[in-house]
Amino acid sequence: MNSKISLIKQIKEDFSMPYRCDPAISAKFEVFLNYPGVWALVNYRIANRLYKKGFKFLARAIMGISQVITSIDIHPGCEIGRRVFIDHGMGVVIGQTAVIGNDVLIYQQVTLGGVSLEKGVKRHPTIEDGVVIGGGAKVLGDIVVGENSKIGANSVVIHDVPKNSTAIGIPARVIQKGRDRSQFSHNKLPDINKELFEYIIKRLNVIEEALSEHDEKLVIEKDRELEKIYEMFIKTIKE
Repeated sequence: MNSKISLIKQIKEDFSMPYRCDPAISAKFEVFLNYPGVWALVNYRIANRLYKKGFKFLARAIMGISQVITSIDIHPGCEIGRRVFIDHGMGVVIGQTAVIGNDVLIYQQVTLGGVSLEKGVKRHPTIEDGVVIGGGAKVLGDIVVGENSKIGANSVVIHDVPKNSTAIGIPARVIQKGRDRSQFSHNKLPDINKELFEYIIKRLNVIEEALSEHDEKLVIEKDRELEKIYEMFIKTIKE
């Protein structure tokens, strides 16, 4: 993955990512002061090459110092592709056997972690090209998040996510499939728990009206409306 481009070119590409992904940047020097995610990736690029050449202790030492400076923990043995951007970055953890493709966007407090203590096996997730992982999300185990998919903030992902999908919740459920990245919006993820509570409250109101008014026709009409809402809800949470 990293051998397709020289180290210098890759570092230059990493430094260019804030201009592509963050509209808040207003001057070049901000990259050196306000983007710990960029610095963590640059340190990783160097450490990863040392790690592959057998200098594992030195590579771990570099990333240990990087973690202290940036508050981002990246194992030098993982694989990270091109044009990856870690926005804000505080608290991001990327495990040893994680694989991250190209054009991936990762927000703060994200964990790409393992659920096994077995050595010599792949224990961390594979994140394919074009994925967006929202702040606080945890992607755990040897699973695959398909290309151009999106993980909602604070979700816990423990199963594969198909490409062009959106997954949210704890544990995460796929709520949208077959949508390309241009159709995703960070602020328009549905709140499944909220929708379920609203449905329960409306259902209780219908029951109360049925008991108090004895208007069978009105109750049937409202019940049909709720059935449509319920069907949409079930469709939403099904993978």
